[in-house]
Parts: sequence; structure tokens; C-alpha cells
Amino acid sequence: MMRDPDVVRILAISGSLRRASSNSALVNAACRVAPVGVEVSTYTGLAGIPPFNPDVDAIEAPGAVSRFRAALDACDAVLICSPEYAHGVSGVLKNALDWVVGSGELIDKPIAVINASARATHADASLRETLTTMNARFVYEASIAVPVSGAAASAASILADPELAQLLRGALETFVSAIRDGDQAVL
Repeated sequence: MMRDPDVVRILAISGSLRRASSNSALVNAACRVAPVGVEVSTYTGLAGIPPFNPDVDAIEAPGAVSRFRAALDACDAVLICSPEYAHGVSGVLKNALDWVVGSGELIDKPIAVINASARATHADASLRETLTTMNARFVYEASIAVPVSGAAASAASILADPELAQLLRGALETFVSAIRDGDQAVL
């Protein structure tokens, strides 16, 4: 199937494996408020990615890693929402990123980071540092905190809150505009 060059494809990644995750709820809400001409798809394979091992990668990447790399290759940009655990990025997200340091799928790839808690500053800073090392292109204006409260957060509850929905919609519109204009600033 031929790819439509006018459609912007964003891969949204939640760094949480929890079923009732506010980060996953934000990612799912982003899929629903995407502007016209934008496809936001959710990457759900983090749990299947094995611990990073460069010796294994030198022989042949495991299937889950190959699928992750292919998903990154197929998108125009990446939206990441990560929880903060022990003042850092979640282990599953950091592990997945470790698998693509050497293979380069994120080099010059536009990236925005949304945060479900304004208090999760350590993970945000750590994630930005990791992405800097990987030469990703960071869209600062689209990287925001969307203050989702409580474990009962869902995509529906986020979208039902006019303020939260507008924050998310505005971040996506800014992200897409930067992707289309090629205005991303290198981290």
C-alpha cells in the first residue's frame, strides 16, 4: 500500500505498563484529538522488549526489538509520555530506547514529550538527556505537562475536561506544525 505523503504519522509511546496509567490515558487521548491529516498510533509492545544486550544485537535483534525499530522507522515523529519512577524514566522505556541508540531510528526524528504530572521533573530531564544523546530533534513548544489527577484517569476523562483536552490538542497542533515546517530545534 502506498503511503500518503500528506498524512503525518505520529507514534505515541507510554512508558508505563500499568493498565490504569495516566500516561497511557494521555497517549490514548492524543490519538483521539489528533488534527485532520494526522494519524497517531499507540505503540503497545514495550513489555515484550527483552533487556538490552549489545551482544545479542550484534548477532540478530530479537523480534520485539525489530518490530519496535520498524514502528519508529515508519513514523514521521514520536510522542512520548513517561511516568517518573525513583526520579527517573521508567525502566521499560529506557530499555527500549537503549535498543535504538546504535541502530539510529531516532536520529533527527521529531520528538515531543508530554508529562502527566508537573511534579515528574526528574524523569522529564532524564528523558531529554537520553534523547539528546540519541540526536533526536526535540519540539520544545509541544512538550508540556498535562496535569492528570488520580489513578482513575482515562482517555475519556481527560477529553471530558475542556482544559486538559485543549492543552493536549494545542500541544499536538504545535507538534504537527513544527513537523510540517521542519522547525524542530536539535536538543
